[in-house]
Amino acid sequence: MAQVELEVADGIATIRMNRPDALNALSSTVLDELNEAVARCEREDAIRGVIVTGAGRAFVAGADIAEIAGLDEVEGLAFARRGQGVFSRIERLTVPVVAAVNGFALGGGCELALACHVRFASTKAKLGQPETRLGLIPGFGGTQRLARLVGQGRASELILRGGQIDADEALRIGLVNAVIEPGALLEHARGWLAATLGNGPAALAASLRAIREGLDGTLEDGLDIEARLFAESCGSAEMREGTAAFLEKRDPKFP
Repeated sequence: MAQVELEVADGIATIRMNRPDALNALSSTVLDELNEAVARCEREDAIRGVIVTGAGRAFVAGADIAEIAGLDEVEGLAFARRGQGVFSRIERLTVPVVAAVNGFALGGGCELALACHVRFASTKAKLGQPETRLGLIPGFGGTQRLARLVGQGRASELILRGGQIDADEALRIGLVNAVIEPGALLEHARGWLAATLGNGPAALAASLRAIREGLDGTLEDGLDIEARLFAESCGSAEMREGTAAFLEKRDPKFP
C-alpha cells in the first residue's frame, strides 16, 4: 500500500500522507513517495491546486526517529538535504498549496505545513518543533520558514522549548490561517481552493513567485521582482480578459 496517496478531482490534487500506524512519520520511503506526488503536480496541467493532509489522527507527527537514530553526520546532512529538497519543491509549485492539518503536525510535519502556501488546522491539531528534546534541531526548513512566518521571537520560543501548541494558539501567532472543525476541514480547504482557482492562473503563479522570492532579499529586491512580474502580467491575454470582464460586468473566462 502506498504511504503517500494522490487523488485528483475537479482540478484539485489531494496528497494524503498514509502511514497512520506510525502517525505518518517521514521515513526516506515516505519522502520519496511524496516527491513523486509533487512531481506529478508539477507536470499535470489539469492540476490547478493542491491539498496536503494526513490519514488517521496525525498530519505528520515528525520524521521517523528510528531511522534518524542511526545517522552519522554525513548521513544526517544527506537526510536533511533530502527533506529540504522535497519541501522546497512543494513551496515552488506554481499552483496554490493548502495544508489541511488534521492532527499532530510536529517536527517534520510542522515543517511540511510551513512549506505549503496556506494552512488550515483542525480544532484537534497540535503543532510544534520538538527536535531539541531529542538533541537535534529542525532539519527540513523549520528554523528558516517558521521565523519568516511568525517572527524570530515566537519561532525561537517554539524551537528552543520544544513543546506543542494547539490550533487556537497557532492561529493567534499566525502559524495557521484558520481553525476548522475536524469534519469540515477538507471541505473548507477544497472550498477555499475552488474560489481561489477562479482567479487568473498565471496571476496566481506570479503572485506566489513574488511572495517567495521577495522574502529572500531586501524590500528593494522584492519591489523590483514585483514590478517586473506586474509588467509581464500587463502584456498577457489573461489580463486583457480579466479587465474586459470587469468593465463588461461579467465573469472572466480564464484558460
